[in-house]
Amino acid sequence: MAYPLPMFYQQEDSVTRDLEYLQEMYPAQAKKFQKMIAETLDHMDYEGSMIYDEYPDKWQIYRLTQIIVDKIRKSEEEMAGEDQNKIAEFVQILLCYEIYRRRHCNNNGILKF
Repeated sequence: MAYPLPMFYQQEDSVTRDLEYLQEMYPAQAKKFQKMIAETLDHMDYEGSMIYDEYPDKWQIYRLTQIIVDKIRKSEEEMAGEDQNKIAEFVQILLCYEIYRRRHCNNNGILKF
């Protein structure tokens, strides 16, 4: 092959489509959390943002998780009885995944290769 790069981008596009398809299969509560996470990260999606740091700070991820969990608590009254630690862990997992996706799949991301 003389020019392998176009095929690389085709593979990357198929990976992105596959990830988006799998996100559509999330349970209803996970979709709500994912939407709030995406809205929060939309405000932080700029050059120089902590989400594009080579090694994001663990404390900043934890703090961002707490901000999102607080937003979820304010918007949903039925979460009052649920285990808050499990919800925070779940949100942190979704947050780390979304940061990863933005770092590698976003046209503005500095780590896209």
